[in-house]
Amino acid sequence: MNESVEHSSRAQRGIRIQAPLVDSVSCYCKVDSGLKTAVGARKFVPGTKICIQPDINPNAHRSKTSRRERNRVQPPLLPGLPDDLAIACLIRVPRVEHRKLRLVCKRWYRLLMGNFYYSLRKSLGMAEEWVYVIKRERDRRISWHAFDPTYQLWQSLPPVPIEYSEALGFGCAVLSGCHLYLFGGKDPIRGSMRRVIFYSARTNKWHRAPDMLRKRHCFGSCVINNCLYVAGGECEGIHRTLRSAEVYDPNKNRWSFISDMSSAMLPFIGVVHEGLWFLKGLGTRREVMSEAYSPITNTWTTVSDGMVAGWRNPSISLNGQLYALDCQDGCKLRVYDGATDSWTKFIDSKLHFGSSRALEAAALVSLNGKLCIIRNNMSISLVDVSSPDKRVESNPDLWENIAGKGQLRTLVSNLLFSIAGRNGLKSHIVHCQVLQA
Repeated sequence: MNESVEHSSRAQRGIRIQAPLVDSVSCYCKVDSGLKTAVGARKFVPGTKICIQPDINPNAHRSKTSRRERNRVQPPLLPGLPDDLAIACLIRVPRVEHRKLRLVCKRWYRLLMGNFYYSLRKSLGMAEEWVYVIKRERDRRISWHAFDPTYQLWQSLPPVPIEYSEALGFGCAVLSGCHLYLFGGKDPIRGSMRRVIFYSARTNKWHRAPDMLRKRHCFGSCVINNCLYVAGGECEGIHRTLRSAEVYDPNKNRWSFISDMSSAMLPFIGVVHEGLWFLKGLGTRREVMSEAYSPITNTWTTVSDGMVAGWRNPSISLNGQLYALDCQDGCKLRVYDGATDSWTKFIDSKLHFGSSRALEAAALVSLNGKLCIIRNNMSISLVDVSSPDKRVESNPDLWENIAGKGQLRTLVSNLLFSIAGRNGLKSHIVHCQVLQA
């Protein structure tokens, strides 16, 4: 009480009272620890108004300082080395060991979960490419696996989200080199979907993306200039076969419609070649038709030349050339000759595997500059299409066959189901992509 009287008398005599430091100089609500309200503050600080700011933390500056101090004293990435030199060492660790690196400490975890680490690996040419295979098993559920070509090992992956665990006719594409997108498709219960999800090879996690503008399944899709295009397909309703098309721009994180196709189509094969997106499929009357889309002019044109006439699935455009398989088990390759508008023989490996569904070649992808052939039994062949010597006899490095552990597992599984008399649906590859990290 005596302190309050003395405090008041000093204020009346005009003696300046120094208030403790606070975050804001315009608020006097807590100039003294004993003053809990602005009403109480008016007794000693004339002109004080009711505070409209949130609660003031008198330790805010102290906490910022302590955070800076912690940052100064945090342990180095590698003892005895500056962080920039430590990062130069860590980016050289093989990709197969990255999961273990994340478990070392929090600083390593934050480093490997961010974009800086992998962007630096990519800019220095150290990013590694893995093959990601999405399969439909005998029980009709979706599984997927990653193949490391450096160590020739199949790697485990987080489960596919439940909405795509049994989906049919969905699309699959890669954006930014490290994000694998699953989109559209048909749920066995809820029907056609607009949903879009993506997996990041850098964080090894699944994420959501904006839904498509139109529900659809069994459609065509491609990637041009890091934008995802979808067209055609089917949807429940009166107009089942679709003409509409749309594009997703990851930089804007949104979908937008593009020009409709000339006719409704149910695509079964597609490829991007020389800046055009070629699609071949069935029309509304189940007639075979082909169209090409130009993203520059945003137009569709009907195509009926020799390229689409002899076009088979799977196919790939690599180094300006259009390649396709010339046999069921992927032991022969052919190439499209634009000068003669025809397909010609390219390479024959002389190694024929057979004609069963398990040995059927399901996909062609580009892996480390080579053409990669993936079969339903998870066996892989690498072809050096850039080699001038196209004879396997004189060039053993031209055609390399890789047998992963999944090959034996799939073979035994199919054999056991055949013995049991269940020969209906065998496991087979639905999609195949390559991701960098």
